[in-house]
Amino acid sequence: MRAAFSLLALVIVAAIVLSLAKKQATALKPAAAGASSAAAGGAALPTPKAVGQQVQNSIDEAARKAAEAASASTN
Repeated sequence: MRAAFSLLALVIVAAIVLSLAKKQATALKPAAAGASSAAAGGAALPTPKAVGQQVQNSIDEAARKAAEAASASTN
């Protein structure tokens, strides 16, 4: 009996998760279609290389500031 209830509970949880996943997927479809039309309209997205460069610059700046703060606290 316990096994039957456990199996029933698993089926119910799976149904809920699949239902929520379906809602999320349908909610993303209009946004994706709008984003592609906006990108085609001239609002170009930055290239991955440019984004990577910005991230690297931010990391370098944070490391430099951390080093300055560390040297200021020891002096």
